[in-house]
Amino acid sequence: MLKPILLVEDNPNDLELTLIALSKSQLANQVIIVRDGAEALDYLHRRGEYASRPAGNPAVVLLDLKLPKVDGLEVLREVRSTDGLKPLPVVMLTSSKEEQDLVRSYELGVNAYVVKPVDFTEFVRAIADLGIFWAVLNEPPPGSQRYVKPNR
Repeated sequence: MLKPILLVEDNPNDLELTLIALSKSQLANQVIIVRDGAEALDYLHRRGEYASRPAGNPAVVLLDLKLPKVDGLEVLREVRSTDGLKPLPVVMLTSSKEEQDLVRSYELGVNAYVVKPVDFTEFVRAIADLGIFWAVLNEPPPGSQRYVKPNR
């Protein structure tokens, strides 16, 4: 069963680069894209436009730190304080090298903190490695879901 990857990214350039990198790693996992923290929480809690999505959590959440509406730290805080979401692997994928962001992310329970490389080749390699580890090598917690595309 392939579990989807939830990608939470508001920057169109970073989004495109991340999708290119994930496709180069030849992952078959569906990538669910949301563009702000509020939409990420709606997806995870199965509410709003995501109310009818299949039950279960994605294999991993790739979460940007600086997001509109609800920032990445707030998303992480809510994930870690919600019983059904606590075991969900969350990787902070950000441009921030600020120590306070790193420390706060780990205090809130992030599984990994990855600074987006500026160099394209390094960026592609880093994202491909992340995708392979979290979607293929890592054994996800119970309750992860298999993605079934909804009929629209």
